Amino acid sequence: VQLQASGGGLVQAGGSLRLSCVASGLTLSINYVGWYRQNAGKQRYLVAGISESDSTTYADSVNGRFTISRDSAKNTVYLQMNSLKPEDTDVYYCFAGGHYGLGTLVTVSS
Repeated sequence: VQLQASGGGLVQAGGSLRLSCVASGLTLSINYVGWYRQNAGKQRYLVAGISESDSTTYADSVNGRFTISRDSAKNTVYLQMNSLKPEDTDVYYCFAGGHYGLGTLVTVSS
């Protein structure tokens, strides 16, 4: 199983980014998929998740600003990040099938 996260970058506060998580060896549409964040020395924690039935959950800090969605045809899960804040800066990882993929760095400047 391989999970590849992409779409991170440097953006100004108030801007937007869309992260993508592409899977190989795993069908995302029949698995729970989560986006997590982690900075050096800190615990990894859930930002957003989507269940097999497309039920979604969000951390309070991103609720109303971030949207998780799934494109089953592309075996991809997205995290649309709007109204970004400097405190959103972190490395973001996707999780599915018991695996974490490599992260993608999101940096929000003030």
